[in-house]
Order: sequence, then structure tokens, then C-alpha cells
Amino acid sequence: MQSRPDTAMPHPDACFDADWLALRAAADRAARAPRLETLAAAWLRGRQQQNPQAPLRLVDLGCGSGANPRHLAPRLPGPQQWTLLDHDAGLLRRARTLCADLRDAGGVRLQVDTRCLDLSALAASSLANADLVCASALLDLMSADWLGRLADACAHNGCALLITLSVDGTWRFLPQAPGAPADPDDAFIRDAFNAHQRRDKGLGAALGPTAAPALAELLVARGFAVERAASPWRLELADPAQAALARALIDGWRDAATAQCPQAAARINAWHQRRSAQCDGRGSGQLEVGHLDLFACPPTTALRPDRPASPGQ
Repeated sequence: MQSRPDTAMPHPDACFDADWLALRAAADRAARAPRLETLAAAWLRGRQQQNPQAPLRLVDLGCGSGANPRHLAPRLPGPQQWTLLDHDAGLLRRARTLCADLRDAGGVRLQVDTRCLDLSALAASSLANADLVCASALLDLMSADWLGRLADACAHNGCALLITLSVDGTWRFLPQAPGAPADPDDAFIRDAFNAHQRRDKGLGAALGPTAAPALAELLVARGFAVERAASPWRLELADPAQAALARALIDGWRDAATAQCPQAAARINAWHQRRSAQCDGRGSGQLEVGHLDLFACPPTTALRPDRPASPGQ
């Protein structure tokens, strides 16, 4: 494994610590859309047939502590060579450790490289020779311009994309009593949070919950075939671990809503107290948080760069 540094400083709203990533890991695993993983595996098998001796090359954008390769590698064909990109050197070190013994679906150990990179520097060369570009819980931080550059880079390199767990801006507490209204402040908090999500995270105004549909449109315009699937978190509030994640979400929604609407701080805090009381791990019900997964492949099966063209190609 290798690591290459990049010294650019990320925006603080784009920084996440290892504790938060660990807290959400189980919910992420349960929410992913397996149908899209099956499509990605089929795409990689087709690429592999072009040159069976070369490893399949996968790039994970904003890899954090390596949750994406840890989930995907055993579900995808190999041999696999992963490049993990993140701006946080500490998370990259953790990813190297956690991914050290990973194997592909055939039981072959992975090759894993890491690169410390501010994703504002993403260019076509960052994805050179990639077969599949992956990202998880990333798109909502990104601007329309960045998504356009990502789509252009993937079109230039002829690679597919598997983008998972992009927030779609929806959440709700379940169940509600028949005919009973939702908490009257849920919609207010949700709208304030979604507005906060669209603030500049260092790459221009972030798209927040509209990012995944926007990327799908950009890819379709470039000839990609795009499949989407819902991947909601469904957190059982009677389960202490899942209730802890729900409490962290409610805390984050309160903080973002207060930053967005400081004049409504008392209203927001009252809402926070009501909803937090449901997440003591002893109650019942569920918090559903909407996410979207996306798989896209280019218009034709592009020739892998490491395979020389035959005279007829």
C-alpha cells in the first residue's frame, strides 16, 4: 500500500471523524441497494474479459475509513486494485489498516493504494485507467460544477460509477397513529437543514439532497445508462445502537437548523427535546432517513487502456 500527500486544506463542513463513520456503518450496510451492486459486478466481469491478466481498477472518492471497499470488495469480481482518495490523512491511515486483509469475491487479496487529496482537485487524470468509480455519502457536499467535472472525467475514461447513500432530503418518524398529524415542526426543521446543506462546502454552493438526481441527469446527457434505487436508513428506536445514531442525527439537524434560522432557536430546541425523548433506546417506532444509490455505465464498453486494440478496432 502507498500513500501520496496533498496539502490542500478542506472546508470544515466536509470533515468527518472516525467515531461518526463508525456510528453510521451498520445503517449504511443495511441500506445499500444490492441490485445496483449486482449491476456493478456484471460491468466489471465484462471489463475483465477484455484483459483477464490485468486487475480491475476501482477508485473510491472520499473514502473515509474505507467502508466502501470493505463492503464492496467481497461482492465484486477480481483481482481488484483500489485507489482510495480522501483529504484526511488520519482516516486514510485507518483505511489502510482496515482494508489490509480484504479479499475479492474469488478470495484473492486486494491491492490497495491511498492518496491524500482534496477532491476539489479532481480531474480526468485522477481517474485514469479506472474501471469503476465509487463514492458513499459524498455527493451532497458537492457543487454542480464539481459533478459536471466528475461526469466529464468518467466519460473521458470510459468508466462506470457506483455512488451510494446520497441523502435525498427526506426523513420521517414512524409509525404515526392513524389520523394523527406529524410533529408540526418536523417540516420546518427538515427545510432548514436542507437549506443549510446547500451552503458552500469549499467547492461552490453544495447541491445537498438534489445532488444524486443532478448527477444522473449529467451522466444521461453524456450517454450513460443510469439506474437508481432508494436506500433509506430505517433506524429502530428501541435498539440502543440505532437510537444512538438517531440521536446524533437529531443533534445535527438541530445545529444546522439553528445556524440557518437563528431567530427560531427556541422553537428548534423545543423540537429537539421532543424528538430526542423518543431515542432513549427504550421506546418504539422508527426513524426513516431517505438516501439514493446510483449505478451508471458509459454508452459503449470502452476498451481498457492496458489492452492494445486489435487491427479491426
